[in-house]
Amino acid sequence: MEAAVLHALGKPPRFEQFPDPVAGEGEVLVKVLAAALNPSTKAVAGGGHFASSENLPAVVGLDGAGLLEDGSRVFFGGPRKPYGSFAQTTVVPVHLAWPVPEGVDDLTAAALPNPALSSWIPLEHSAKLQAGETVLVLGATGESGRLAIQIAKHLGAGRVVAAGRNQAVLDTLGELGADATVSLNGTQEEITEAFVAAGGDTGYDVILDYVWGKPTEALLAAISRKDFHLQSSGPRLVQIGESAGATIELAAGTVRSAGLTIVGGGFPPPKVFLDMFNRLLAGAAAGEIRIDTQAVPLADIEEAWQSEDKSRRLVIVP
Repeated sequence: MEAAVLHALGKPPRFEQFPDPVAGEGEVLVKVLAAALNPSTKAVAGGGHFASSENLPAVVGLDGAGLLEDGSRVFFGGPRKPYGSFAQTTVVPVHLAWPVPEGVDDLTAAALPNPALSSWIPLEHSAKLQAGETVLVLGATGESGRLAIQIAKHLGAGRVVAAGRNQAVLDTLGELGADATVSLNGTQEEITEAFVAAGGDTGYDVILDYVWGKPTEALLAAISRKDFHLQSSGPRLVQIGESAGATIELAAGTVRSAGLTIVGGGFPPPKVFLDMFNRLLAGAAAGEIRIDTQAVPLADIEEAWQSEDKSRRLVIVP
């Protein structure tokens, strides 16, 4: 079969022939329809991920959308090594192939779950978002951040504040449901003032932090000020990413005075996760959650792998 084959960690995969998989006990073959080029896929192939392996050659790709042998359409994950999703066919555990509803196209089915669940799980499982609460998305101009705005509103947030550096994208986030925006360009003092102003009379109940570093320090300076509105329970910050830095300075007084809670993303039990997945795709089928995609032929994998385009999710199509 045709596949994107990795021969060396840290190098782009090559489009070439690879042996067809054979399903074993508890496995199913999947005819791949589409597979998104996610950052996690590149991280695994780069060698710096906990799932990286030096058992090469191997087909890249962690998940995708495809057809089972009975013709049913599924989203799948966990291909058995050395197989991956960037191929005409792959093999996965039967319990990791989940039905895709009619109203979701192949590109969306492949591209949406990975980045969307990275905000759905923190909002619902880690932060336990309640209807009417205010959500701040730190890093809202990235793909996951843009989805987080939509998902927060879908889950009942009363107000969503979007913070990011890309001003051109920031200016469009009202179309996705953002009620206010904060530019992360400027001095620390200017960013802190912007967080205070955007917090308004509600403050922030839930903070999804994709950036960490200096922007988070500016936010913490804002919520520790006497003129910042704080709910009695204090804000819950879910730490997800570190695109602006791996460390911050955190004063003990900020935690005490603001009642701040900081948690990691965590992961729900399998049944809860599957329920989230089903509700996510139902939202996509209803047109309430959307992601920008671009189809790329499997034969062009080397060029796509090195693309710097972050405006949409590239989806490999065999």
